Amino acid sequence: MKNTTQHTNRLSTLIKKTTQHGDRPWNALLFLFSLLVIALMLSIGWMLWQQSSDARMTFGFNFLQPTRDASWDPVNDHFQAWPFIYGTLLTSLVAILLAVPISVGIAVFLAELCPRWLRTPLNWLVELLAAIPSVIYGLWGIFIFLPKVITPFGKALAATLGKIPVLGTLFVGPIPESGASRLAAAVILTIMIIPTIAAVSRDVLLAIPNSQREASLALGATKWETIWQVLIPYGLSGILGALILGLGRALGETMAVTMVIGNSIEGSLSLLRPGYTMSSIIANEFAEAVSKLHTQSLIEIGFVLFVLTLLLNIVARFLVWRVARKTPQDARA
Repeated sequence: MKNTTQHTNRLSTLIKKTTQHGDRPWNALLFLFSLLVIALMLSIGWMLWQQSSDARMTFGFNFLQPTRDASWDPVNDHFQAWPFIYGTLLTSLVAILLAVPISVGIAVFLAELCPRWLRTPLNWLVELLAAIPSVIYGLWGIFIFLPKVITPFGKALAATLGKIPVLGTLFVGPIPESGASRLAAAVILTIMIIPTIAAVSRDVLLAIPNSQREASLALGATKWETIWQVLIPYGLSGILGALILGLGRALGETMAVTMVIGNSIEGSLSLLRPGYTMSSIIANEFAEAVSKLHTQSLIEIGFVLFVLTLLLNIVARFLVWRVARKTPQDARA
């Protein structure tokens, strides 16, 4: 009986020693899951690299070369991805440029200016917009937004900005009567990423200590000066993080873009002309690929999209780190 008691006490002591530092098993678990995430990313990249070997050997760098006469010819097994890379970058960057001021404005209003009785329903509506499936945005775009907004807006851009020598390259018309174009895809993406960026930016602004606001107002700053010169710089790293989320969705969005971009392979650089993105060409043609080289070319496009998204996120994370490192110094100043 005494031996059993001693054994139980020793076991209890061993368990206590093992678990008394609660951070150790928790940190080990987090480290394990971090390794699993890295392994998952590497396995996806390796699979895409391996499955596109024939396309890479056949076309080499010419597959990615930026040329206006790039072709995509499944019948003759000749493939170049530049039109899709260009379409992805153009629509995503235009969407971010349009979404940033609107999203930050919404976030500032909800966090700093909105009356309390209106804040909750508006917050709910913003988050509801983020939850709408992309196919709904696509259907709404086809039947309402494109013919009513994009087509007349595109004609106005072609008649004004299209006449400017250098900038006019992006606004060469005519835009199709249906409105299906890269401009339509960019605007739909803008509408889709605004709720995400606005919701995260709002939470960032609400997390800023009230002492920052009180100190600024006590020094004689106006409400606008407090927002523009104190709150936004203080929460800039979090706002940049929100932009990363929005950019990631814009780069990878498939269904809504496929429904409104026009799905046309042409050499025009104009926003007003139909086009393709990397995700939309994969969605449209992968199931109907007519040859092994066709399939592997589509997989290589997926690999390019994977690498492009990874690089953009690395650069964005670096910017967030740089801003976050400077924020405490700026706040003390």
